[in-house]
Amino acid sequence: MIEPNSDALPAASPNSLWTDAFRRLKKDKVGMISLIVIVIYVLVAILCGLDLIFQNYSVADDARSYLAPNAINWFGTDFLGRDVLARAAHGTYTSMLVGLLGPGLSVIIGVVLGALAGYFGGRTDALVVWFYTTVDTIPYILLISAFAFVLGPGLQTLCIVFGLTGWVGLCRLVRAEFLKHKEKEYVQSARALGAGHMRRIFRHILPNVLHIVLIQFSLAFVSVIKAEVILSYLGLGVEAGTPSWGVMISDAKLELSRGVWWGLLTATLFMFFLVLALNLFTSALRDALDPKLKGK
Repeated sequence: MIEPNSDALPAASPNSLWTDAFRRLKKDKVGMISLIVIVIYVLVAILCGLDLIFQNYSVADDARSYLAPNAINWFGTDFLGRDVLARAAHGTYTSMLVGLLGPGLSVIIGVVLGALAGYFGGRTDALVVWFYTTVDTIPYILLISAFAFVLGPGLQTLCIVFGLTGWVGLCRLVRAEFLKHKEKEYVQSARALGAGHMRRIFRHILPNVLHIVLIQFSLAFVSVIKAEVILSYLGLGVEAGTPSWGVMISDAKLELSRGVWWGLLTATLFMFFLVLALNLFTSALRDALDPKLKGK
């Protein structure tokens, strides 16, 4: 009796892979707790963005400057008498917006270029490889700083900067996966049935490499949030007056000399718990999407 050739078997349905991954993700308690924390941050960002909570974040009162934490201002006030908790909460909106839009743009660029290079090969592949190799030789922080200086500070600038500078790593991964998948049986079967290039790229191959894109997006989300804080600290991030954890940390340079520690502590705690939750959830998601762990 002839054993069936495993290479000739059809590829597993992307839906079944995602269903199995979600089942294993639900069993990871740390991952689910991290997801709950992330959802809370998202809700806070949405409510602050709609100005439904902490509406007093920009209200200044010189008579109440540098108040220590109290029953009214739980995390004290800053040098203008603004509520520190309200500022940190609206800083969540800033970080989440940049963390979503920046990596979102880089995902679009990285996936499209990587897919075209890996699928078509030849001159297309050589051109894309030359392009991302050239971009990758430029120091990342200098490239970001140059964009920020030219375009000026602001949320829109940050999203564009992170989108145009953060796609190289994802492009490499997607290209490698497309090089591997385009010769597999299920793609050749689709070609024999008359599927065109775009259908084979986006309907057949891309769903099978989407888990890599998702993980890279999660990692980029964390990196962009930290980069936004650093750039805002250096004065290259958000516009003056826009609530940001980086601006709060920058203001703490002068506040600490006056014994005012609550601004730094609040911004650090807000950032710490979000970055920790994102890192833990990304790790859990990577384990859930790993085919080697299937059935465990």
